[in-house]
Amino acid sequence: MSPRPRVAVLIPALNEAKALALSLPALREVLDSVRDSAEFQIIVADNGSSDDTAAVAIAAGATVVRETRRGYGAACAAGIAHLASPGELAPHVLVFLDADGSDDPASLPDLIEPILADKADLVIGCRDRWLREAGSLTPPQAFGTWLAVTLIRWIWGFRYRDLGPFRAIRFSSLVAIDMRDRAYGWTVEMQVRALQLRLRIDQRSVPYRRRKLGRSKISGTIRGVFLAAYWILTTIARLALQRPRP
Repeated sequence: MSPRPRVAVLIPALNEAKALALSLPALREVLDSVRDSAEFQIIVADNGSSDDTAAVAIAAGATVVRETRRGYGAACAAGIAHLASPGELAPHVLVFLDADGSDDPASLPDLIEPILADKADLVIGCRDRWLREAGSLTPPQAFGTWLAVTLIRWIWGFRYRDLGPFRAIRFSSLVAIDMRDRAYGWTVEMQVRALQLRLRIDQRSVPYRRRKLGRSKISGTIRGVFLAAYWILTTIARLALQRPRP
């Protein structure tokens, strides 16, 4: 009997103790329901939290990786470095999931299925309009996403529907991508580099909800919105100038 594939779920988190207290049990329930298909582990990348984020994650059975350098990409990179470190069994598939409860973990089996079946290398969870809860995406977020995927289509000729943070990727493909961004350009860099490396890409519709607790680090402030837009657009420009087109 061949060993079950290993799937890691990486959750970057900054001061999300209250949200994780709700989202981690919901995630664990989903993973328990599909544990016969794969071995799962949960990694919470604590991005310098001043609350009980780490304690809540540990109590829920997650492994905590600490990264004090602020930035969504920095937290993700710390989690990846932990999974790739000596002594760790690297996963076959890595899933990225937000900590705030806006992503529905019930969609996770649908995201990893194409990779486990060797039909895709990257699967994007698309927050399509008909599955979005009212108010879950602010108008600046929706416009910024539309602009980014439109630019990608113009430059690289591929139609992404979203830059959704809920996604799954073959771990060996992620290593080949060699992610460089350490801020808010993380998702768009992964998607553009996937095109440049000719990875097999799938897109699956997923529900998207308003966060129930706290305030978003991006859409919750004007500064966060402008910083995210800056990093996304400059990342596209950098990749267009520095990397070959497929």
